[in-house]
Amino acid sequence: MKLAILSRAARCYSTRRLRQAATERGHAVKVLNTLRFAIDLEHGEPDLFYRGKRLSHYDAVLPRVGASVTYFGTAVVRQFEQMDVYTPNTSNGIANSRDKLRSMQILSRHDLGIPHTTFVRDRSDVLPAIARLGGAPVVIKILEGTQGVGVILAESTKVAEAIIETLQSARQNVLVQKFVAESRGQDVRAFVVGDRVVAAMRRTAQGDEFRSNVHRGGSVERIELDERAQETAVRAAQIMGLRIAGVDLLESDAGPLVMEVNSSPGLEGIESATGLDVAGAIVDYIANQVAFPELDVRQRLSVSKGFGVAELHIPEGSPVVGRTIAASVLSEREIAVLTLHRGTSVISNPRHTREIEAGDRLLCYGKLEAMRDLVPERRQRRKKMRVRKLDPKLIKALEADDERS
Repeated sequence: MKLAILSRAARCYSTRRLRQAATERGHAVKVLNTLRFAIDLEHGEPDLFYRGKRLSHYDAVLPRVGASVTYFGTAVVRQFEQMDVYTPNTSNGIANSRDKLRSMQILSRHDLGIPHTTFVRDRSDVLPAIARLGGAPVVIKILEGTQGVGVILAESTKVAEAIIETLQSARQNVLVQKFVAESRGQDVRAFVVGDRVVAAMRRTAQGDEFRSNVHRGGSVERIELDERAQETAVRAAQIMGLRIAGVDLLESDAGPLVMEVNSSPGLEGIESATGLDVAGAIVDYIANQVAFPELDVRQRLSVSKGFGVAELHIPEGSPVVGRTIAASVLSEREIAVLTLHRGTSVISNPRHTREIEAGDRLLCYGKLEAMRDLVPERRQRRKKMRVRKLDPKLIKALEADDERS
């Protein structure tokens, strides 16, 4: 395999370890500076130039795109994708993971635990937003911070309001999250490669610091995640479009909560804490996947006129419930079932003898007209009734805000 590692820091620990692991396994590997590429666009001929010369052929590219060059870096990765070069992390996945709001929006529509989060812009919306979270303390985050920078714990509503106002006046967009008290000062980093967690560590903050990042002086220890936490980490990475990711989890009373999905996780902390060859696991995974570049399935399968991909939700009482795929109306209408989602399980290319159950979600390909009457009507969102005991100080602050307005 000929592997390109996109990195501006050839001497950093992670890049050196990845290069070493690839070389030890007999692969040809080269570290390429992300900013030295030129993207060449011509009819039917997407191409890349590096340091002024046409780039030679590579079987795979491993992006290590820093936050400061996300826009150009994702453009380079996207060009590799157009050239059918395999990348474990898609350009969309990298872009999504870099924006904390966008990543929370994507994860929120799935059956996955995340901290209750709110995003507001107008000052008058700040106090009601904090009230919806259950009051202070709350965690305030700037959207594109890394390594714990721009993450602040506000112990009171007044402090939270002042911090948000200050950050917004500096043209910073911020998220406000419910503080998970039971996980104070601790979180878990699960390192996902492909469809499994290859290593995990618990990070613990030092002293009064609530941020557990290693860059903040946090200590680390190797742990073994239970099945639920592993499944949560893998699903979060794959939902984001990442096959190699560091997934940060909070251990709450309700189960694991996804705090962040990192598309360029560092290797030094996880390898030091666990003693595992994480770099080797990454290289081995890429070598096994080079024949399967990432495809935009909906785009590729929707080229034929009138054909497309649709997800069918099977409700209770549907005529297909209790029937096999072969004996259902799907087969009669020549609709191919690509995947079957049942609860948290995903069954790829299900057999025709598979029986359909109520609650199943089927990703299908076929004539859109043939599937139209099988797509259930959109359900209206039900308003959630939340009853919380609010802090008396917060109630007074809300009343005072109403009087001012």
